[in-house]
Parts: sequence; structure tokens; C-alpha cells
Amino acid sequence: MRVLPVLDFTIIGIYLIAMVLVGFYFSRKNKNAEQFTVASGLIPGWAIGLSIYATFLSSNTFLGVPGKAYGGNWNAFVFSLSMPFAAWIAVKYFIPFYRNTGNISAYTHFEKRFGPWARVYAVICFLLTQIARMGSVFFGIALSLQALTGLSMKIIMIVMGISIILYTVSGGIKAVIWTEVVQAIIKTLGALLIIYLVVSNIPGGFDKIVEIGKADHKFSLGSFSLNLTEPTFWVILFYGFFINLNNFGMDQNYIQRYHAAASTKQAAKSVWLCVGIYVPASFLFFVIGSCLYAYYSQHPDLILSLKHQVAIERLPATASANEVAAFMGKLTPADYGDKIMPHFMVTKIPAGLVGIIVAAILSAAMSTISSGMNSSATVFTIDIYKRYFKPQLSEKNTLNALHIGTVVFGFAGMAAGIAMIGVKSILDLWWQLSGIFAAGMLGLFLLGIISRQTRNHEAIIASIIGVLVILWLTFPALIPEQYAALRSTLNTNMIIVAGTLAIFLTGIFLTKTRQLTV
Repeated sequence: MRVLPVLDFTIIGIYLIAMVLVGFYFSRKNKNAEQFTVASGLIPGWAIGLSIYATFLSSNTFLGVPGKAYGGNWNAFVFSLSMPFAAWIAVKYFIPFYRNTGNISAYTHFEKRFGPWARVYAVICFLLTQIARMGSVFFGIALSLQALTGLSMKIIMIVMGISIILYTVSGGIKAVIWTEVVQAIIKTLGALLIIYLVVSNIPGGFDKIVEIGKADHKFSLGSFSLNLTEPTFWVILFYGFFINLNNFGMDQNYIQRYHAAASTKQAAKSVWLCVGIYVPASFLFFVIGSCLYAYYSQHPDLILSLKHQVAIERLPATASANEVAAFMGKLTPADYGDKIMPHFMVTKIPAGLVGIIVAAILSAAMSTISSGMNSSATVFTIDIYKRYFKPQLSEKNTLNALHIGTVVFGFAGMAAGIAMIGVKSILDLWWQLSGIFAAGMLGLFLLGIISRQTRNHEAIIASIIGVLVILWLTFPALIPEQYAALRSTLNTNMIIVAGTLAIFLTGIFLTKTRQLTV
């Protein structure tokens, strides 16, 4: 840990103040709920595309992806390769569906299709997903800034959270989108700058990086076997396809942007622009991880301070020097992958440039968190508050409810981030939580739009079975030892796949059975 020079603090401060001022600038135009939630449908497709890309490229990507590449291989890149397949379905079916319904909330049609229970169920799944996403992003940014400043991770999250709340509450979706356009550019340039700085510190440059990476199998996309108990190529591909199908088809963050576009064509262009930028951008972050692995392979002595830090964090305060040394000897690159980029920034990046890179990491975090706050507030206000408590809510009070909801969910995300302090891998945690919460609503959504003959009671039974499957996959240890053979051995990334298919296929089966017996 080192104290950041004044220049770096100044750059970071200017960036934070600029983001807040953008929010206040757009606050003049937020006179009603429609302007706050969908910007009156006047945002150009290219800006929405960059905004969606910025939401995808969170600090989970900025820190978690290099950490995965450093500690393992490029297996997680398969997630990015699955995106075009999900995007094609979204553009062909989901975007026209949502634009034609005209409902701002992604979950209003659940009630029309299956009843109030389905809408509430989908909303709960979505809100839990958003709180988990914001929490993981808060944790990621705090991890970096703690290494650079030595400040408490809790303090970092609170300061960052308040800054994000200020510009999200004041500016609404328009401020979120236009700040994300700027953030998309900053974070991409930040990734390129990091690659340059790492490569320039390695004798032999890229040729040496490739040589070391090949020797240690760092560029592997994973095993191509059909083993579903390990994170093979196919497991990550299935996970990526289903979670991206959920992102593009069920996530209020994206549905809101479809409505903010000037036309259906512009909304479709925004999705393809996002995919066209995100796939090569995510590639850059895997390159960063491989570059860092090559650098520290040549300088193993420089990693000792990081290993010592990890040992101190994970061992009891009463641990002896010998116990710390023994623990350090057992650590593998996977145990401290998420900390590797902050460590490089602390030790090797010169003053001034650190501030720029931190601003890039901040932009990665702020774009995802601000989107989560805005969309969560929108869903809660429309699907819960107005639906069940204040149906005749005035325009002014609706806007007030959206503001309050933004603040509440902002603090909920901070609390989730604080609860995550100490986890081993940001990316692994986020993938698992998103799979658990998203599986239920995606399966029900697909059942509703594909099987038009499925009735309410059949959807309820299918959802109950799907939830039981999700719980079985998520908590295998709850099954008593004498029934250990019944425990799931599937990789946790298969939760969203199995959970979604359980609901969808059960619903189809029940529907066909009824039709055959009538």
C-alpha cells in the first residue's frame, strides 16, 4: 500500500465531481416519471449501445477477468463468445415484443400472462439479482482503492455509493446513459493503457508473454469434454448463453434502454453495437491477466508482499510468523487473482497514470451501479408500490417514489458489497448469484411467450419445481450424509441452465399432458 500522490487524487476527484455535475445538469429535464425512466424515448441507438456495453463492462470485468486469466486460463472468455447467439434472439424476438407492449417495466406482462403471483416472483428475482450485482461491483472497486489508499473498504463503498446516488437520483436514465457513454470510452482506454504499462515492463514484450502463456497453458478455453461437473468450455458456453439471454430479454437495465431508443431499429442496433464492442474489449482484459502472469513469473519476489497481505487477511490475528509463512507457501495464483491488478498499480504505475486508471475502474463500477439503482427503483415503483399500495399515484409522487427507491437500493447494494468482503473471486461469486436469481424468471418468461397454451396453475407447478431444482443445485450440503448420493455434482454455472429448463420443460409437459387427456 502507498499513499496516492496529490495529482492522482486530483484526477479521481475531478472525475467524481464531473459525474455528479452531469446528473444535476440533466435534473432540469426530469419533470416527470417518463423522463426519469426512459428519457421520453429520444436517445440515439449508438448512445444506448455504448450504455449497455458500459453496464456489461463492470468492475467485475475490470478486476475479476484479469484475476481469472492470471489465476487460471481463458476459460471465462467463452462467456463473451456466447453473447452473439443470445443477442440474435433478443433482436429478433425480445426487442419487438417489449416495444410493442409499451410497458416500461419488463415484468408487467407476467401478470397479464399468468397472474399477479408471476409478476411478484419475477420482480423479487430481479431485485435480488440487482442487489447482488451492485454488491459485487462495490466490493470490486473497494478492493482496488483500498490497495491504493489504505482506506477502509466500508468507507470507500459509502463515499462511492453516495456519489453515484447523487447523479442517478438527480439525472435519471438520461444521466445514466450519457455518463455511461463517457465511462465506456474511459474504461476502454484504461484497459489499453494497462496493457501498454505491463508489456513495457516485460523484457521481450508480447513475444515473451505468449511464450510464458503457452508453456503454462494460460490461453486454454477449457476442456471440450461434456463433463458438466467442471467449468468446461461447454458449461461456460451454456451458462453464458442463458445468462445473456436473461440480460437481453429479462433484465430491466436493458429493457428500459429499449424503450429509451427512438425506434425498434435503433434499439436493435444498440444491442449489436454492445456485442461488437464488448467481445473484443473483454478479450483485452484476458490479455491483461496473461500479461500480469508473465510479468510476475519473471519477478516472483515482487509477489511476496501480496501473498503476505492475503495471509494476514485470512488468518486469525493471533497467527504466528511461522503460520503466516506456511499459509503463504500454500497460496496459488487463483487465491489472489482479483488482487493482482491493484497490486501492480500500487507498485509499478507512475503518478498521474494511476489516477487515470482508477478513474477507468471507477467508471466501470459506476455505470453498472447507477443502472442497477435506476432500474431497481423503476421496477419497485411500477410493479410493487403503484400496483399494490398507491394505484392512483400522481406524477409528482411517482417521481418522488423513484427518487426514494434509487436511494434505498443504492444503500442495499452498499450493504451487499460490505457483506462480500473477504470473498476469493468476485467473478465466481457474481456468476453463481446471478445464475441462482435469474434462472427462475427466465424459465417462466420463456414458458409464457413460447407456450401460449400453458395455464396459470401449470405455470405455478412448473415454477415450484424449478425453484426446488435451483435449491437442490445451490445447497447440496443440506442433504443429509446418509443420502449423499442424491447431492448434485453439477458445476454451479449450470444452475441457471438447469433451473430455466426445469421450469420451461415442466410447464410444456404439463400443458401437453392436459391437452392429451382432454
